[in-house]
Amino acid sequence: MRRTKEQAEQTRVAILAAAEQLFLEKGVAHCSLEQIASAAGVTRGAVYWHFENKAHLFHEMLNQIRLPPEQMAERLCACTDGDALLALRELCVEAIENLARDEQKRRVFTILLHRCEFTDELREAKERHDAFINQFIELVENLMAQPANRARLRQGITPRLAARALHALIVGLFTDWTRDPSLFDPLTDTGPMIDAQLQGLLHDWQAPA
Repeated sequence: MRRTKEQAEQTRVAILAAAEQLFLEKGVAHCSLEQIASAAGVTRGAVYWHFENKAHLFHEMLNQIRLPPEQMAERLCACTDGDALLALRELCVEAIENLARDEQKRRVFTILLHRCEFTDELREAKERHDAFINQFIELVENLMAQPANRARLRQGITPRLAARALHALIVGLFTDWTRDPSLFDPLTDTGPMIDAQLQGLLHDWQAPA
């Protein structure tokens, strides 16, 4: 029984790896489950055993490389007011730096940002992705709205604006670097860019040593 479970997991991993490679090469909209099954060396039925459809497969591929909202919330909420903004900064820096450290993250985000057309077939995956983005923005907005943190915002900057500005920077860095890695070095430039954004939002932000 254990061997059967191990084989099933190996098949699932092989399907995800094949889908990732084909999505990167051809684009999500131009890959069929038949092509993915062939590339993985399994039957089409085996693909359907593990994944309901291409949207489900695509979503599970994303889940391999991104932090669930629950974990993000836990990391942020475990801090005191003062430390929470530093934790947020470290979370953002870590997300960008990992593009340089993790080849799979780089491939998957390249697919998401440059090889994916959200057609009707992928509507469910798009809705899940949008929900993930909205949850992140909401977490940041709630964090900025805490009294101690709100008092640090520059005049005219609301928690809502701060959350969206930070999210826009993160998305821009992901999109630009996966399009052209020569634009900046994630390991040396990310921290200063995030700090510059936070200095524009908070009147007393000091970049960590």
